[in-house]
Amino acid sequence: MNLDVWQGVVLGLVQGLTEFLPISSSGHLVLAERFVGFQPAGLFFEIVVHLATLLSVLVAYRSRIAELAVGVLRGRPEAWRYLGLLVVASVPAALAGAFFRDYFERTFHSLVALGWQFLFTAALLWSARWAIRRAAPPAPITWGRSLIIGFGQALAIVPAISRSGATIVPALWTGVSPIAAAEFSFLMSIIVIGGSGVMELGNIPPGVDPFAPGLIAAFLAALISGIVAIRFLVALLRSSRFHLFAPYCAAVGVFCLVWFGWLGR
Repeated sequence: MNLDVWQGVVLGLVQGLTEFLPISSSGHLVLAERFVGFQPAGLFFEIVVHLATLLSVLVAYRSRIAELAVGVLRGRPEAWRYLGLLVVASVPAALAGAFFRDYFERTFHSLVALGWQFLFTAALLWSARWAIRRAAPPAPITWGRSLIIGFGQALAIVPAISRSGATIVPALWTGVSPIAAAEFSFLMSIIVIGGSGVMELGNIPPGVDPFAPGLIAAFLAALISGIVAIRFLVALLRSSRFHLFAPYCAAVGVFCLVWFGWLGR
């Protein structure tokens, strides 16, 4: 796995900008790897850049995370309840990742399958036009709602299904407000991405230098662009324009089916 610095910067930007925007970072990363001529060994590179965007969440939501941490340490019931909701929401993805890891790794590089997955994401995002209307007056995140959101996150392990889309849109359909849904979606990613990162770091492919300049460049690019993407997405949710990414995902899906499927490129 030889990664030049310029390739790392490009792939890091792709990961950071698309991780939180509802257009599937993994799907775009697979396409970007193809076009810059980089062939990763296993999922190690994907895990590295995902850890960078995890750090983006920690930076962007540092005040909320500190508030929760203080509340947990002081035994405040509302803080413990919110933490419990995040844990419950993380269980489906953790189980899916543990039992179907090999399947997900194979699907990561099927470019025709990406096309259908992008189309699914497009349909999901377009439904947000009606889902946002159900979020007023807003409903609280309950144990049942957290589990529904968690199943969305598990589904989003499939590369071209957007994690933010698959978690925020179901939350909106159950009546959760857009801002609360985004916050819950981003905070729950800490558990799943952090856990998968720890597991994958023990499976570094032979001959891969985890401190190579290309990997460091990718990590930093993903971190910085991830923070920008979070701010932008929250602004879109406030203006009820979350669904505007649906046509883009549909176009990418059609491109994948035609270019890699029908034309066999």
